[in-house]
Amino acid sequence: MEFISEVMQMIFKPRIYEAKIKKFAHLFKIVFLVGARQVGKSSLLAHIFPDYKTFVFDPVQDLYNVRKSPDLFLSDFKPPIILDEVQFVPELLPALKRFADNSDDKGQYFLTGSQQLSILKTVAESLAGRVVIIPIGPMTPHEMYASFNPDHNWFLRYLKNPHTFSVQHVTHLITTPGRLEVLFRGGMPGVIELPDGALTAYFSSYVQTYIERDVRLLENIEDLSNFGRFVALVAALTSQEINYAQLGRELGISAKTAERWLQLLVHTHQWTALPSFHMNSIKRLSSKPKGIISDTGLACYLQRISSSDALAASPLQGALFESYCFNMIKGFCSALSMMPNFYHWRTLAGAEVDFIVEIDGIFYPIEVKSAATVGKYDIKGITAFKEAYPSLRIAKGVVLYAGKECYHITDDIIAVPWNMA
Repeated sequence: MEFISEVMQMIFKPRIYEAKIKKFAHLFKIVFLVGARQVGKSSLLAHIFPDYKTFVFDPVQDLYNVRKSPDLFLSDFKPPIILDEVQFVPELLPALKRFADNSDDKGQYFLTGSQQLSILKTVAESLAGRVVIIPIGPMTPHEMYASFNPDHNWFLRYLKNPHTFSVQHVTHLITTPGRLEVLFRGGMPGVIELPDGALTAYFSSYVQTYIERDVRLLENIEDLSNFGRFVALVAALTSQEINYAQLGRELGISAKTAERWLQLLVHTHQWTALPSFHMNSIKRLSSKPKGIISDTGLACYLQRISSSDALAASPLQGALFESYCFNMIKGFCSALSMMPNFYHWRTLAGAEVDFIVEIDGIFYPIEVKSAATVGKYDIKGITAFKEAYPSLRIAKGVVLYAGKECYHITDDIIAVPWNMA
């Protein structure tokens, strides 16, 4: 773990969330960053507020005697301060409320946490009106390999121009390694400068720490090795609808246990469950959620994909590309004042849209194709979705693909390279 920590401290790249954090620090007494471990929450706060004292809490040791005397701890260390991994010290949250209420100052306390189930309920009850919660995800390619500019980002322009989005709204491709290399590495800040040969060690340590520190805290799982196999199996099902009964049979556990374990992944920010979009007038639709793993580099490790060359021959390549693109879009949306709703759509006849973004009453259908060229065959799902809901406000469709040119496939569906600026 010391090796990983040193690597993460070697380099910092600007993140999408910086402007939002700075803005909210002037509006709220407490700013709370939540996200999977090692997505850069602590580094982000340290970069924005380099002079603020930071306290990192531990699941075993009661550092600074916080669990026994939270009020005394807050008396000793005046704000503004950074409190890292607060899920390990839930006793601190009621005390934070009392101390925050002693002053009208904004930006008093900056919190991070990697487990939303164990702390968000307490935060909502204890700190309502005093705290803003900001989800933090893995890095988009624009953060990792280039720079993110909200004024020039193609997706944010798409949201602003839902019916007129065109080639004129895009600028250029960002410079990245090869697409498969990007998928193989994923978006964890700690892998930016790691050579390929060190990625296995990084993710092995990551999984071990995740299970021993995060999962143990949330649920008493007797067979942690079986849970590890569960996580690996789920990684192979990314970008698919999840059948809990089938998942349970693979591991000799009940469907309810499989569902509960998958919720653990959601609550620790390792997995996103996309609900199925449906309206009452359309009967023959799949109602199952689609799962998306939060980092494709982690998925490659869990599936024992040892290199980008091996990924090229893997049947998971298309699913991982779809997952990567979803996480990228979700990351772009973090620049917005309000996160959209995300869905997937599939009819029982087989027509599907990989994901749908809903904001301000407008629905943005997006398909992902790992091919270098796309055509009318690739837009059947978007076309079917538009035809199924003629009364909905549906934006132009977008097909994200592995090519290099942005162009119209039809008047209302446009192909966009995955690494467009």
